[in-house]
Amino acid sequence: MNKQNAVSMGLAGVAGGGVVALVIGVLGVGSTTTTVYGSAGISSGGAVPAADGGSPLSAREIYKRDAPGVVFISSTIVQQTQDQFGFGGQQSGQATGSGFVIDKKGLILTNYHVVNGATAIRVGFDDKKTAPATLVGKDPSTDLALLKVNTDGLDLHPLTLGSSSAVQVGDPVLAIGNPFNLDRTLTTGVVSALQRRIAAPNGFQISDVIQTDAAINPGNSGGPLLNTAGEVIGVNSQIETGGSGSSGNVGIGFAVPINTAKSILPALSQGRRVERGWLGVESTTVDASLSSLRLSSGYGALVQRVVPKSPAAAAGIRGGSRQRTTGGQQIFVGGDIIIAAGGHEIRTSDDLAAVIAGDKPGTKVPMKVRRGKETITLNVTLGVRPAKL
Repeated sequence: MNKQNAVSMGLAGVAGGGVVALVIGVLGVGSTTTTVYGSAGISSGGAVPAADGGSPLSAREIYKRDAPGVVFISSTIVQQTQDQFGFGGQQSGQATGSGFVIDKKGLILTNYHVVNGATAIRVGFDDKKTAPATLVGKDPSTDLALLKVNTDGLDLHPLTLGSSSAVQVGDPVLAIGNPFNLDRTLTTGVVSALQRRIAAPNGFQISDVIQTDAAINPGNSGGPLLNTAGEVIGVNSQIETGGSGSSGNVGIGFAVPINTAKSILPALSQGRRVERGWLGVESTTVDASLSSLRLSSGYGALVQRVVPKSPAAAAGIRGGSRQRTTGGQQIFVGGDIIIAAGGHEIRTSDDLAAVIAGDKPGTKVPMKVRRGKETITLNVTLGVRPAKL
């Protein structure tokens, strides 16, 4: 991942603007404008070796068991418009994505960006039945949402939620979703990398993301990433496009780990907001690209700006005071460099964001910072993360 400001990052800002979410949207009357939000692509697979060394399940067996639990989600989106004469109006259309059933009570997990702004949501099942759905809970910070359907007349097939903590690079994986409206498409691949970070719809970061080469394309957003036991280990969310502007698969997809989802399901099912810690700084990573600035540390999170009246401001953390240019970057110098937080070494601004997001509001976090030639410790009491940046 390219170096980013930890606070100012937006959804399309990761990796040089080459990461997109996976949803197909068609807006307007008499026109078809496709907006990419997320998805997974088409491939095939025979027997897949079990990652845990147990008896392998074939891709055919996994698909036969799990595909009935994967759903097609269609969201009605209404947008405010303005013509060339300044007259306002409304434009409506559909955004489609994927999701999967998690219990017999009608709860369905998907991506937040699949249903964000929807005035109506409809879910399609493998037996061709459809049902309206209500949005029970949402968490833009992890790009996850929980839907509920009335179970009357429905034969639901909940998927088993596994554990993403046991996932290793090289493990075989499978994705099922609705790429380009091709319902319940199966693709296979491996876990390509772990602990990636991607931007959430509200501009914050999602940590510990799973990278896979299983084909993912627009329409697969919200669909499951499965291990060789047929258990869900991730929620397919975004793809890398390499900044080409293409919405197709290039072999780099990202899934939100299922352990992240499991940790917030109690709050989502009760319609409660998921609260996370907040520091209130904008920072940039200190690395070799900043060597010409002759900073007092060769690593850490260089504070660019401190949000007024934030926990960071209350603790006395200082932002930059002078602007310098190096390597084409505009950098504010003179601020603190955070090198440790809560007992964790901070080498990058991403590290700092992950530590803060992992703590709850009210947590007291000691921070070790380099200020000039001194190393000092400041104690911060975290606040509540705002809804968006």
